Amino acid sequence: MTKVKVLYVEDELFLGKIVRESLESRGFEVIMEDDGAKVLDLFKKTNPDICVLDVMLPNKDGFTIADEIRELDEEIPIIFLTAKTQTEDVVKGFSLGGNDYVRKPFSMEELIVRIQNLLRNKSESNTKINGGTAAIGKYTFHLNRQVLAGEKEERKLSFRESELLKLLYENRDKIIDRKDILNLLWGNDSFFNSRNLDVYITKLRSYLKEDTSLEIITIKGIGYRFVTG
Repeated sequence: MTKVKVLYVEDELFLGKIVRESLESRGFEVIMEDDGAKVLDLFKKTNPDICVLDVMLPNKDGFTIADEIRELDEEIPIIFLTAKTQTEDVVKGFSLGGNDYVRKPFSMEELIVRIQNLLRNKSESNTKINGGTAAIGKYTFHLNRQVLAGEKEERKLSFRESELLKLLYENRDKIIDRKDILNLLWGNDSFFNSRNLDVYITKLRSYLKEDTSLEIITIKGIGYRFVTG
């Protein structure tokens, strides 16, 4: 059985050694780097299944690395590790395409569960999105390519954007509970995941704004309804 390949970026070498050995003992293959400037080349060479990035790194921070990785791969799950506590830092990480956020200090069990959850979500998504298109107002949503095509341009969606739009579309004109969305796409309804959802809802509204018949309505205290005309 092929091992899951984890690109792990951490400049605290003692912590890095513990995390790497713990992941390897659970059957993961770990590629570790401590210099932010070297990560992108390593990413290209190793083709990992998931990235675990410390935010505070020498030469290049984790946010910048994530942004560069997203230019190459819209789908790979990215987890940020950080001691930062400000909400704006969390939102920034998610807006750059991060899928999850783990605060230091953390338990290995927590990190492993989050890695497994993101990999499971990606695997389930790949099973369900098996080709075909969906007409959403003036747009065409290419499920397998994760592309939203309008009359003037095509927009490549991130893995999370695509999953959220798919969920909204499949439940169009119905009220979807916010907690259900969070549990389905993020695995839990934590505050940080909730803020992440806010960011992605805002993004999708922006992407769909050229068609006034489409609207993602916030149902206060409950969730959302995607009105398609």
